[in-house]
Amino acid sequence: MISYKQSKRILKNSKIKIKDEIIKTNDCLNRISSENIKSKANNPLGDNAAFDGYAINSKDTQNLNKKRIKLFKILRTVAAGDKPNHKKIKRFQTVEIMTGGLLPKGFDTIIPIEQIIYHPNRKNPKNIVINKRIKKNQHVRFKGSDYKKNDLLIKKGTVLQSNHILALKTLGIKNIKVKKIPNILFFSTGNEITNQENVPNWKVRNSNSHYIKSKVKNFLFNYFDGGILRDRDELVFEKQIKKMLHSKIDIIITSGAVSAGKFDFVPRIIKKFNLSNHFKSVAIRPGKPILFAKIKGKQKAIFGLPGNPISSAACFRFFVYPYLESLLGIEEEKPIKAILKNGFTKKENFTRFVKSKFNTTKDGKINVEILKGQESFRIKSFVKSNIWTVLPTGKSKFKKNQIVDCFFPNHPNNILI
Repeated sequence: MISYKQSKRILKNSKIKIKDEIIKTNDCLNRISSENIKSKANNPLGDNAAFDGYAINSKDTQNLNKKRIKLFKILRTVAAGDKPNHKKIKRFQTVEIMTGGLLPKGFDTIIPIEQIIYHPNRKNPKNIVINKRIKKNQHVRFKGSDYKKNDLLIKKGTVLQSNHILALKTLGIKNIKVKKIPNILFFSTGNEITNQENVPNWKVRNSNSHYIKSKVKNFLFNYFDGGILRDRDELVFEKQIKKMLHSKIDIIITSGAVSAGKFDFVPRIIKKFNLSNHFKSVAIRPGKPILFAKIKGKQKAIFGLPGNPISSAACFRFFVYPYLESLLGIEEEKPIKAILKNGFTKKENFTRFVKSKFNTTKDGKINVEILKGQESFRIKSFVKSNIWTVLPTGKSKFKKNQIVDCFFPNHPNNILI
């Protein structure tokens, strides 16, 4: 049995290659950029107005004051989207300009409309009155002041969200290169597993496959259901692995049949294959019997998760997802730091994943409560939980007010922080 830290090291050294593909920016939500994306244009494209007002040449106001006023002739109105007019302007001329309107050549500053004095009057304006010096570059959005052409827009390995789509569209980027979505083939195992609605008390409803399938959008993989492998389906499983080696499937995940029982066939079937990296049993709870194997010379991997639903959920979150994360080039998740509301005791040499509930206090602190009912068969505490607390090896007692690491169960931490 190895430590959780050792298992993570093996996973990092056992990457399989996930290819790239080019997709439209409209379709890139939750996809992973596989290269640095640079701006194709300046933003803004040209100097434009930040406010409704009047554009002038600031030099024309250098000697103006309350005793020395000047009328500036209104030439026209420039609205957002109007094509530029390149006629040469004369001194003491102005144009009315709307927010977003392109600043005509010869003008370098804008007076907000709230500060304008009209002449002869507001209803019939021919000129505006200026009786003070106006600074250059007021209320102007300058070309490229947000992004210049070829500026880095999105880093390689970014989980693309709606804010990225807005930027890509604003800067005229139609297509981007992303990592393909990994394909996972999932098998439930055991004679006791059933998909029937009404079950006798010697059967167990198949929940693990539905739980893993529900993760496809937030944790980014394609799910293929391989069905249920029965206790004597060893050869069926072996054939499925051989078939995977020549298919589009990247990862096989099984749930159950990984411990040391008579019908726990997954480990011995996997050992028949030529493996480059492998581990079986990790000093964690829940989920100790977990298995991982990479097929030597092939871009294929296998996870054997425990059959217990809570153990399976924990192992997916802390083994399968971090592995997917490394394959896709995503930056490793950072834990959310929270203040422990209650004490907890565990075995010193085990890492514990504990069902917890976190909340924020009125003064902005993040608290986390470890819930009662941590046994792996209990789903009530899992339903009440909204976060996993990870208690590391090397320590048995965790006291109230201690800082602990937490991870969301239903989406990666790095989507939000």
